[in-house]
Amino acid sequence: MSALAERAEHAAPVEAAEGYRAGGTLPLRVELVRQLKRRRTMVMGAVLFALPIILVIAFWINGAPGEGNTQMNLMDSATASAANFAAVNLFSAASFLLVIPVALFCGDTVASEAGWSSLRYLLAAPVPRARLLWSKLVVGLTLSLAAMVLLPIVALAIGTVAYGWGPLELPTGGELGSGAAAWAMLVSVGYIFVSQLVTAALAFWLSTRTDAPLGAVGGAVGLTIIGSVLNSVTALGDWRDFLPAHWQYAWLDVVNPQPDYTTMIQGISISISYALVLFALAFRGFGRKDVVS
Repeated sequence: MSALAERAEHAAPVEAAEGYRAGGTLPLRVELVRQLKRRRTMVMGAVLFALPIILVIAFWINGAPGEGNTQMNLMDSATASAANFAAVNLFSAASFLLVIPVALFCGDTVASEAGWSSLRYLLAAPVPRARLLWSKLVVGLTLSLAAMVLLPIVALAIGTVAYGWGPLELPTGGELGSGAAAWAMLVSVGYIFVSQLVTAALAFWLSTRTDAPLGAVGGAVGLTIIGSVLNSVTALGDWRDFLPAHWQYAWLDVVNPQPDYTTMIQGISISISYALVLFALAFRGFGRKDVVS
C-alpha cells in the first residue's frame, strides 16, 4: 500500500463547520425575496394586472359581449356582474396566458443561475443539491399560484367598479349567490393550478438540463401548446384522455348550481401523475449532473 493510500486510510473524517445545517441553507424567504425582486416577476404581475383593464376597455368600446346572439355562453355574460367578469378572465387566461408565469417561474429558476455562472458557487456554499432544487421549486410554485390568485382578485375589484357586485349569472340559466360563487372561484383557481403542474414540472426539469432559461421556458410552453393541439385531433379518440390539456376546462363543471367534480378528479390524477414523474427526473438528473457553470 502506498504512503498516500495509508495517509488517506488513517485520515480523520472531515467534520462540518460548527453551526452548519444542510436544511438551513438557501432559506425559502431569501429565495422568495430574490425572485420577487427580479424584473420578469414584476413584468408578469403587471401583465396579469392589465388583462382585466384591457377587457373592460374592449367591452366599453365594442359594447357588451353577446349582444344580438341567440345563444349565450360564459363570455357573453362577462358584464353581468363582477363575479361573471372574474370568471371570464379565468376562462380567457387559463389555456395560454396563465401557462406563461408557470413556465417562467419554474423554468427560469435553475437555468438562470447556470446562465449567470452562479450555480456552482451556490453549491459550494455549500448548499446541498436537493435543498437548492427544493427551495427553488417551492418558490416557483408559490409565485405561480400567486399569479393565478392575482388575476381573479384584480378582475373582481375592477369588475365591481365597472359592473357592480352581484350573483354569478350562468349561461345555462340560474345564478350562484355570493357564497357559492366564491367557492366555485376558489375551486376553479385551485384546479387550474393543479392542472398547470405538468407545465411547471416540464419547465423545472428542462431548467435542470440546460443553461439557457429561454430554452427551458420556451420548451415547456411549446410542449404545452403541442398537447393542446393534439387534444383537438378527434381522430385520437380515447387517447386524448391521457393528455393533460384534455381536462384543462374541467373546472367549468363547478360553475353550476349542481357542481360535478368527476372530470376534475380525472384531470387532477393525470396532472399529478405526470408532474411527479417529471419532478423526480429533475431531482435525479440534477443530483448526478456535473455542474460547471
